[in-house]
Amino acid sequence: MTVTIIILVVTAALMVWGKIRSDIVALCSLLALVLTNVLTTEEALAGFSNPIVIMIAALFILGGAISQTGLAGNISNKILQFAGNSSYKLFILVMLVTALIGSFLSNTGTVAMLMPIVMSLATKSGTNVSRLLMPMAYASSIGGMMTLIGTPPTLVMHNTLIEAGYNGLEFFTTLPVGLILLAVGILMLWPLTKILDKKTKKDAVEGKSTVKSPEQLASEYHVIDNLYRLEFHKGSPIIGKKLSELDITKRYALLIAEIRTRTYTPLGKTVTTSLPEAGTVLMENDVLYVIGDYGNVLRFAEENKLAFIDNQADKQIERPRFAGKFKFSEIGMAEVVLLANTRLRNRVVKESGFRNNYNVNILGIQRNDQYIIQDVKDVKLHPGDMLLVQGTWEDIDRLSRLETEVVVIGQPAMEASKVTIGHKAPFAAAVLVLMVVSMVFNWFPPVISVLLAAIALILGGCFRTVRDAYRTINWESVILFAGMMPLATAMEKTGASSLVTNGLVDSLGAYGPYAVLAGILCATSLLTMFISNTATAILFAPIALQAALSMGVNPYPFLIGVAVAASMCLASPFSTPPNAMVMSAGKYNFMDYVKVGMPLQLIYIVLMVFVLPLIFPF
Repeated sequence: MTVTIIILVVTAALMVWGKIRSDIVALCSLLALVLTNVLTTEEALAGFSNPIVIMIAALFILGGAISQTGLAGNISNKILQFAGNSSYKLFILVMLVTALIGSFLSNTGTVAMLMPIVMSLATKSGTNVSRLLMPMAYASSIGGMMTLIGTPPTLVMHNTLIEAGYNGLEFFTTLPVGLILLAVGILMLWPLTKILDKKTKKDAVEGKSTVKSPEQLASEYHVIDNLYRLEFHKGSPIIGKKLSELDITKRYALLIAEIRTRTYTPLGKTVTTSLPEAGTVLMENDVLYVIGDYGNVLRFAEENKLAFIDNQADKQIERPRFAGKFKFSEIGMAEVVLLANTRLRNRVVKESGFRNNYNVNILGIQRNDQYIIQDVKDVKLHPGDMLLVQGTWEDIDRLSRLETEVVVIGQPAMEASKVTIGHKAPFAAAVLVLMVVSMVFNWFPPVISVLLAAIALILGGCFRTVRDAYRTINWESVILFAGMMPLATAMEKTGASSLVTNGLVDSLGAYGPYAVLAGILCATSLLTMFISNTATAILFAPIALQAALSMGVNPYPFLIGVAVAASMCLASPFSTPPNAMVMSAGKYNFMDYVKVGMPLQLIYIVLMVFVLPLIFPF
């Protein structure tokens, strides 16, 4: 027992210190338990085979798909429009929307997605953003208490109950608790955050990112000014011909940037986007995105029976103006810098090999302060040139990894992951609804329902690649979860949990289960101030269970109380990731969290001592 307690204290101290990642600390704790013979190898590694660990990884994929398809963002924008210019209405809607999304998405992902939306709405309505960001962070944690999958501590309680032979939590078991937390939060946070209005507003100087978005690049290189959309008339002589036969680039000094093919079915119209290749056959339903001088484009259209889709005339020049927009979900743009020793020095663009080797187009060149967009194929390349390239995100990423004489600005794969796949939002919503229904009606075990949803979202195209799906998983959280479980096992095996439990029961048991529940809530809340809420929940779940059993009362209020106390740690900016995420944007200091979060946290503890036994009787 002594060894286990020493390992527990050292583990907690290292997590408080914060210089070593929490997942590495958890793994070191696991190894220490094995090396000191407290646990066997099988016991130490049992956490990695736990269904809840698999479920947490799958939930990250689920949250990634909701974000990637733009589903959550679309819902948020539409709901928040009801606020108008009222600061109080905006505050209430921010709390409600954040809690709703936080019920299904991780609190970190919820805040990351909503923060720019809320900051923009605060500016438009004239509301002090400091009064919205901290409540938004708190609401993301409150939302996690409304469903089984909302927050890891709830999953820990579910797993503890099942292992003890009890029925696990249902999908909406904790919903009444979450709704009470939300109602109290809305009532208390608006007056509590008034203190933040007194803070002096200082304009932060924001560093300008050197990585431009695809939209910024298209504008900077004047691609839109030289871009035209053409569709085919019946009888066009080039329908059914391969691009290699037409040699459009040489004959007309044009570049076909992309081709969109329209397909009509009884269910409606679908549009697929592709890059032109030598073997591409032009079809009647194709739309060509052509870059070049207007005179050359007009000649190409007239000679081949093509029509301009955009008919908005420029006031000075009678020519169509591009009224559409590029879609960067699959085909992207990035800047490439030629290094000083490049083999491409003085070679013309068409001989660069970018097209043949990487299936990437060079759309424009920035040389010093000049932008070259016309007849790019015949321009000689110089070291230091900035090239605007276009291709699938996978091909641009491949260029970045394999071409040693160029540097791709930014991270193409990461840039692509920010672009939503909007047309998949209805599918993602349907999968989410089916998963919830499955869990509510117990069609499958929760972990199977979540895994089925995750696989359906991947196969259904809610991510560009499977790699993107895996990239959404926060492996630090997964490893932390699996690595901390053995410590809870060791505490139970060596009697350390019983020691803590007996201490609580002996000191508070005489005053009844309410007093013991209050003690557990306070101890959990205190420890969460220093280590992650997941780790705290894992450590206190068996303690809460044993305390309930030793008194012969229902364990549900004790376990759910641990989940609440672990999740509702509001008095520190470092207790949960959302609290830390909004600190800089809201210009908060540590004491702001103490002044606003501490009163609410104490209210929650007192409230739960009386409310939990009403919902889940002793």
